[in-house]
Amino acid sequence: MFKVNENYLKLQGSYLFSKIEEKVKAFEAGNPQIQLIRLGIGDVTQPIAPSIIDSLHKAVDEMGKRETFHGYAPDLGYEFLRKTIAKNDYQKRGCKINTDEIFVSDGAKGDCSNIQEIFSHDSKIAVCDPVYPVYVDSNVMAGRTGEYNSMTGTFSGVVYMPCTLENDFCPELPKETPDMIYLCFPNNPTGSTLTKEQLQVWVDYANRVGAVIIYDAAYEAYISEDNVPHSIYECEGARTCAIEMHSFSKNAGFTGMRLGYTVVPKDLKSKEGISLHSLWARRHGTKYNGAPYIIQRAGEAVYSSEGQRQIKSQVAYYMKNAQVISKGLKDAGYTVTGGINAPYIWMKTPDGMSSWEFFDELLERANVVGTPGSGFGPSGEGYFRLTAFGTYENTLEALERIELENH
Repeated sequence: MFKVNENYLKLQGSYLFSKIEEKVKAFEAGNPQIQLIRLGIGDVTQPIAPSIIDSLHKAVDEMGKRETFHGYAPDLGYEFLRKTIAKNDYQKRGCKINTDEIFVSDGAKGDCSNIQEIFSHDSKIAVCDPVYPVYVDSNVMAGRTGEYNSMTGTFSGVVYMPCTLENDFCPELPKETPDMIYLCFPNNPTGSTLTKEQLQVWVDYANRVGAVIIYDAAYEAYISEDNVPHSIYECEGARTCAIEMHSFSKNAGFTGMRLGYTVVPKDLKSKEGISLHSLWARRHGTKYNGAPYIIQRAGEAVYSSEGQRQIKSQVAYYMKNAQVISKGLKDAGYTVTGGINAPYIWMKTPDGMSSWEFFDELLERANVVGTPGSGFGPSGEGYFRLTAFGTYENTLEALERIELENH
C-alpha cells in the first residue's frame, strides 16, 4: 500500500490566502448584494503596459511562422533576456553578475520554495517573523523544520528572528547559527527595509559563519530611498554567500503571465567546494522546461526605454495608493508602518483585537478584505496587512469605510 509524505501533515491548515478566499466566498454567498473591496492578496490591477503588449503580439506572430518558431526554451532561459537582466539590474548598479549566473523561471514563488532542495536535509533555516509563508512551508514539506508547537505557533527546528515595532521591523542577527537565512527586503508583509550598511552586516555575518542568504528582492522596484539597496550584490562579499530571487509580477504586473529569475553566483560554494550554481543548474534542467518564449520576450520589453517609463508609471500609481492608505489610517488613529519603499501597509489592530478578529470585523462591517498578520507568523499577531495594488478609486472607498467603521 502506498504511503504519503508525512511531512505534509505538519502543515498548518490551508495556505494563508486560500483560507482568506474561503472566508470571502462564504461571506459573498450570504451577502450577494454587498460589493467587497479587496486589499488582501498582493495581486495587481493595472493592465500590462502597452510596449510589453506590443512585444507579446510580435512574439506570438513569430510563433506562427516556421522560420521564427520557438520550441523548448534553453535551461537557463533565452540569452537575450538574461543579458538584458544582467546589464540593467546588476551591471548598471556596479554588481558583478554575469549572464550565465541568471536562471529564468516562471516566478519568484516557485524559486523561493524550490531552492531548499539543493541543501542538506539537516540544514537549519532562519526566517524573519512575520514572514512570507512559502519560506517555512516549503521546508516543512522537505522535513527540515521539526515539530509544530501549537502554543507558540512555531516549529522546533526553525530559527525565528522577530521583527517588531521595538526593532523597527528589522531582524537582529540570530543567536543560534543557521545554515540558510531567508531575507525579503523591501519586506513582505511589514514593508520595512534595510539600508546598505544594515544589509552589509548580514552579508558579513553569513560569510563569517558559513551560511547562505536566500534574498527575495521581489519588491525592489518600489524602493524610493537612496540608501536602500536594490540588490544584495551591492554589498561587498555577497557573491560568496547569497542567492537572489526576482519577480516580474509586482514591477511589471506579470502575476497572470509568470516570469522571474534567480541569481546563483559561481563563487558560492559549500565548505567542500561544491558549487551551488552547478547544483541549481542540474535541478533546473531536470525539473523545469523554461518560461514560454513569448513571455520572455515580454520580459525583455520591460527593460526598453518605453517599457521602463510605463512600468515606473504603474509603480507610482500603486505607491500613491500606499501613501493614501498610510496617511488615512494614521489620521484615523491607527499605528502604521510601511508604504514608503513597499506596496504594503502594516497596521496594528485596534483595542487589542487579534488579527483574525480584525479581519472578520473589517469584512463584515466595512466590507474590506485584508490579510491577518498572524498568518505570517506569531510576531504578526495583533497586526494586519493591506496592499496598495487595488485601484485608486477602490483604495479611497476602502479608507472611507474603515474610517467610518472605526467611529
